[in-house]
Amino acid sequence: MKSTLLSRRDLDFLLYEWLRVDELTKRERFAEHSRETFDGVLDLCEQLATRYFAPHNKKSDANEPSFDGETVTVIGEVKEAWDAFAQADLIGMAMGQALGGAQLPTAVAEAGFAWFSAANVSTTGYLMLTMANANLLAKFGTDEQVDAFVKPMLAGRFSGTMALSETQAGSSLADILTRAEPQDDGTYRLFGSKMWISGAEHEMTDNIVNLVLAKIPGGPEGTKGISLFIVPKFLVNADGAIGERNDVVLAGLNHKMGQRGITNTVLNFGEGKFSPAGKPGAVGYLVGEPHRGLVYMFTMMNEARLGVGMGAVSLGYTGYLKSLEYARERPQGRPVMAKDPSAPQIPIIEHADVRRMLLAQKAYVEGGMALLLYCGKLVDLAHSAESDEERDSLGLLLDILTPVGKSWPSQWCLEANNLAIQVHGGYGYTREYDVEQHYRDNRLNPIHEGTHGIQSLDLLGRKVTQRGGASLAALGAAVAETIAAANAAGGQPAELAAQLESAWQRLVGVTTAMFGSGDVEAALANSVAYLEAFGHIVVAWIWLEQLLAVNGRSGDFYDGKRQAAQYFFRYELPKTAPQLDLLESLDRTTLEMRDPWF
Repeated sequence: MKSTLLSRRDLDFLLYEWLRVDELTKRERFAEHSRETFDGVLDLCEQLATRYFAPHNKKSDANEPSFDGETVTVIGEVKEAWDAFAQADLIGMAMGQALGGAQLPTAVAEAGFAWFSAANVSTTGYLMLTMANANLLAKFGTDEQVDAFVKPMLAGRFSGTMALSETQAGSSLADILTRAEPQDDGTYRLFGSKMWISGAEHEMTDNIVNLVLAKIPGGPEGTKGISLFIVPKFLVNADGAIGERNDVVLAGLNHKMGQRGITNTVLNFGEGKFSPAGKPGAVGYLVGEPHRGLVYMFTMMNEARLGVGMGAVSLGYTGYLKSLEYARERPQGRPVMAKDPSAPQIPIIEHADVRRMLLAQKAYVEGGMALLLYCGKLVDLAHSAESDEERDSLGLLLDILTPVGKSWPSQWCLEANNLAIQVHGGYGYTREYDVEQHYRDNRLNPIHEGTHGIQSLDLLGRKVTQRGGASLAALGAAVAETIAAANAAGGQPAELAAQLESAWQRLVGVTTAMFGSGDVEAALANSVAYLEAFGHIVVAWIWLEQLLAVNGRSGDFYDGKRQAAQYFFRYELPKTAPQLDLLESLDRTTLEMRDPWF
């Protein structure tokens, strides 16, 4: 029976027939792996996700974590799933062997992890944060910090979080108030409060490793004065044993529309409930150098942003497969041209508008999955690059795709969930079917790890212009290479290539005109429209890449890819034209609107 979590056939196509990740084994970093080990990991992930994660998805939604003032209670199945994942040595599957990781390609690890997000995004959230936390500390932490915190996280004994936002400072991190006071022994004592911190209190692991942004008194103003600290729930003794309780206290839980199974917390640091070593404040350990915390944290944030994008894809994907299954089984109505009311009803998939909704979902989720796996391969190529020049070039491309990889799936795979509900009709709006929960769970993804607005400013205000437009040029070169290959192939690929080339050149021209105008305020005012147009053009490129990979091949799977690519170019890519017109006009409607006029 085919899974309704993800399509293994599609993952195999994307990884092996398109991205050819098995060729990564020719590089030294991945030389100990093979197609067989990659397939084994994907098989294992599907099995564990199906057995331990999917069954309690609805239960954890209906029975969200509770707090009695002292202890947080999470349903037992979450702990069972955590243990199954950890015991399979999957927490470090993409990390280096020197740390005890499996050193798998990121693209393979992301494909494997997508099974868990599709099965139960809330429980998977504890794991995603822990893996990103461990990756940051492995890169910037000291050997002692790695031994004390990273290795226990990879073993599943500790979990990890990221604590950035505060009640008065969500995305505006320059305004955080949490302070870190230096101590004579080289540690710090932290005082303050953090808001919206996922996974920061539970009883599932021996310890929780909080990565906390704070300011050292006397440091520079704004973001240049932010430092990064490890603030564990429990201190860790020199021998690795759990020590005394740190002064990190749960003030309360936030109750959310979706993703209810993962704790979302308000944390207080240094409120005095606990006093390690008899002194006030929560003990923190500086990561790297003072005042460089935001630089370090962006390593975790960018990984988390792509993780959010993959989570959005996974939720959209499972909703698509479930609505597809429903459409094939649900009889309703008769063909439009049928004249006999006594004729048997037909499955709703036979109705053109239902096929339209299914085709849109397919275009969104398969396009989004391809985009995120492509980003994963860029990480792999950078990790195994043979020269600094190669690594730099790959970094430029990943930089400009990261805000797209986070935001495009968060918008359009959420729309896939919306369409999945519509395919189900009235049943889709009930809790009997999964699709209403998938929509609620996915609705968080356009918000956390940087809203659409934040991502659009990052794309248009930073990534497009950085280093004299080097990232945009790198992406343009990749797009041009695909267009040339499509033109050489002829037929449908060449037809779609002409559309893509026109859209790309228009995008570049509009971008140049926007910044050439000198009216940066007007240019940035419509940055979300820019992100949407940019994202659609990028995904059109990704669909053309997939079309080239199926060129000359026959069968239902490949025909479905061709039809989805055609849908995206005929129904979706044309949406960018009026957006680009608006952007080029430097429209000031939103800028000129005034508060009293609302």
